[in-house]
Amino acid sequence: MARKLMNAVQYDSFGGGVASLKHVEIPVPALKKGEILIKMEAASLNPVDLKIQKGLMRPILIPRKLPFTPATDIAGEVVEVGTGVTKFKAGDKVVSYLGLSILLLVGHRVFWLACFPLKTLCLPEENYTSSGGGLAEFAVANETMTVPRPPEVSAAEAAGLPIAAITAHVALTQPAGVKPDGTDPKKNILITAASGGVGHYAVQLAKLGNTHVTATCGARNLDFVKSLGADEVIDYKTPEGQVLKSPSGKKYDVVVHCAGGFPWSTFEPILSTNGKVIDLTPSPSTMMTFALKKLTFSKKQLVPLICVPTVENLEYVVKLVKEGKLKTVIDSKYPVSRAEEAWAKIMDVFLACFSRWVNGAWMLPGVLLALLMVGDHLCRGPVEVATCTCTHSQLPRFLARFPQLGTDVLQLGIIMPYLGLL
Repeated sequence: MARKLMNAVQYDSFGGGVASLKHVEIPVPALKKGEILIKMEAASLNPVDLKIQKGLMRPILIPRKLPFTPATDIAGEVVEVGTGVTKFKAGDKVVSYLGLSILLLVGHRVFWLACFPLKTLCLPEENYTSSGGGLAEFAVANETMTVPRPPEVSAAEAAGLPIAAITAHVALTQPAGVKPDGTDPKKNILITAASGGVGHYAVQLAKLGNTHVTATCGARNLDFVKSLGADEVIDYKTPEGQVLKSPSGKKYDVVVHCAGGFPWSTFEPILSTNGKVIDLTPSPSTMMTFALKKLTFSKKQLVPLICVPTVENLEYVVKLVKEGKLKTVIDSKYPVSRAEEAWAKIMDVFLACFSRWVNGAWMLPGVLLALLMVGDHLCRGPVEVATCTCTHSQLPRFLARFPQLGTDVLQLGIIMPYLGLL
């Protein structure tokens, strides 16, 4: 029997921007074991949605197939459940993450593409690339990445949580070591781009952890960021904002860096002795500078954070919103019929942040490529040390087998071992 049709927004090629988005009618997806069908009430767009469409994530993260329906962060109502589903039934209100992975799967081996051992890898169990599907009337979600949405949390508030709020939560609680209950000694924290998606959640979560928060944003958002709880707010276009200096003169124990464009030389003088920069958008120049600093045995650290939501973290941030401890601030709302306007708006922000240093369509922005294997299975939780299994001598053979990775991998593979990182 033919499936009922639904409206959706899709693109069928990389790099087309707003012009490539098409309103189409496609069949309502059929369910597999462990899946649920959700009638959409809200979906949020994230910079990663634009990176995927522009081809900036290849070959690390790609749609399963084209044409592709974007958006991974959704909220809605369950209308059908697949076999084996036990946690949900028709009529349940839910928030879900539609799943993406930044893994390149080669046979039974899982290779991370990163510049040096990552401090925090937060991965779900499933081996999948980007599934998406949020810009449609109905979306298919995995039961294991879906949580109940309490009546106190609106669909729009919930849809903003999976990527942005969880990234902020993981950055603060894992590499930064901030205890959410505020029982740790007070840390001095800088949050850049604090009026953005991740940034505005990070300010709120950092204050729950009893930290002193300095935040940067544009002049028109100073009062907004202050209202989130920031102790000090800096206009990033001022001389003080350009060097990220705290108005009170405090050194930062942690920097949660949510925007591109700052070299390591900007961060080093403002960090405390054991300070960390948790960089969500690390540029190649920043990473190379840090690699050189490793030779001096500096206690100051740069931690590139790659975070994929887990159901436990999703449950946690939804609970905080329910309790009134965390809020999603919604910039604007659009019906699906005006998806192009929403796409154009977030694209303007994306281009402003990333146009300075994205050099290759295949490169994950800000991550220099060396090949680190973390095992034959996906990791659960933080990985403190990852070991390299692709040496200098092996790289030519590896690249001959996978030419789509590009010659930059070979060049970096030659340089990095001499820095002691591989």
